Amino acid sequence: MVRAYTQEHVYRHPWDRVTTASWRKFTDSPTVLSHVTDVHTLSRRLDPEEGILRTTRSVTVRSPQLPFILRRILGHDSVVCHCVESTVVDSPNRSMEIVVRNVSLRNLLEVEERSLYSPHPVHPDRWTVFKQETSIKCKPLSALAAVAEKVEQRCAERFLQNSAKGREVMENICKYLEAESSSASSAAVGI
Repeated sequence: MVRAYTQEHVYRHPWDRVTTASWRKFTDSPTVLSHVTDVHTLSRRLDPEEGILRTTRSVTVRSPQLPFILRRILGHDSVVCHCVESTVVDSPNRSMEIVVRNVSLRNLLEVEERSLYSPHPVHPDRWTVFKQETSIKCKPLSALAAVAEKVEQRCAERFLQNSAKGREVMENICKYLEAESSSASSAAVGI
């Protein structure tokens, strides 16, 4: 069975500010997003003719306490999972798409998270729409469908909680960037 969910959120900040905040969310808020233990940029390519930036990052996360049955099977209270995040920023069209997939523990669990940041259809210069789709599939326990379903549900609940924390971090960074921009504008006027 695959558990999937979608979320949508409107940031009342322009696309440039929100996408800047997205790049900073792991480094600016390590205590809020404490499940993220490491992030490294693996590649970065800019196509100057088309204005498209493509990046690949490794993201390491620590799981919350595992359900009892998995603790017994794995012999650990939590696990470290390595993920690959692929991002495509299309500046001319003001679109940022992020796809995250786990590369470790795939024999137990497959997770894919797709996020898209785009200008709001009614207020494209002031607001940004964030859409997120996540699918979670528990693999080896399919013979034990009830257990697999509980594991998927627990993972989905944790992803939803972490997603809410991520939106909170993004909002805080956007407000910081807005204040930074306002003070820079004020300083420039005073020159």
